[in-house]
Amino acid sequence: MMMTETKQEAKPLTGWRVLVPRGGPWGDGVAASLRAQGAVPVVAPLINFAPTNDQPALDDALVKLEKGEFDWLTITSATTVDVLFAHRTGIPKSTKIAAVGETTAAALTAVGYHVDLVPEEDNSAEGMAKQMIALETEPKRILTLRSEIAKPVLTRSLIKAGHHVSSVVAYRTVGVPVTERILRDVKNGRINAILVTSGSVAAQVREQFAEIPDTTLLAAIGPRTAKDAKKAGLPISVVADRQTVDALIDAVSHFTLPHAADEFAP
Repeated sequence: MMMTETKQEAKPLTGWRVLVPRGGPWGDGVAASLRAQGAVPVVAPLINFAPTNDQPALDDALVKLEKGEFDWLTITSATTVDVLFAHRTGIPKSTKIAAVGETTAAALTAVGYHVDLVPEEDNSAEGMAKQMIALETEPKRILTLRSEIAKPVLTRSLIKAGHHVSSVVAYRTVGVPVTERILRDVKNGRINAILVTSGSVAAQVREQFAEIPDTTLLAAIGPRTAKDAKKAGLPISVVADRQTVDALIDAVSHFTLPHAADEFAP
């Protein structure tokens, strides 16, 4: 009887150790995607999200939202979706929802909300404003939920176009110090890639990791994040062509592991 030997193909990221900069369900999902590509995910949350400093304003806005007082709701991050879900906010079908990109849209649909608009080309606040302004030629009542540090690009553009906008802070972003082990592994090059998934993450990477070897791949989730990262002084190695985790991991997978690292050493 003739025996045939089957050789298992190496996965694109076999041997890579990749830093995942956020924890929770999001971090778990990214870690699973990395493992599927052969990588060893290192979940090291650099940022976390804290409640808004003006809870009464948020509560009031969400009550009005549930009553159908807004024609549109704009969502510029998956974290805002978490805030809506945590408050068990019901959104009437009469209120249209605009999501800044595919990741945010997926977060909305995952918890049962509808999505009416995702920018076709420019997945940014500016891109979303441009598309909404083209779509709505008459003044509309719009609620923009945002992070404390978000620039008011969307709100300003919509107001300039004649819309009635309520801009409310939904959450604050705070830095989370990583462990000494993570600091050492980044400095020594045992972390082969760092996923940079937002401007807030970029700022924490720059602040917390004083020494990042040239061999460490810094991967930005999209052009907007890459721009923020470069402003923070990070030498971005690769930029995903779409603002999704899958596109980000795919971008990293096109690179060759820079050295035969001791990834599995204690």
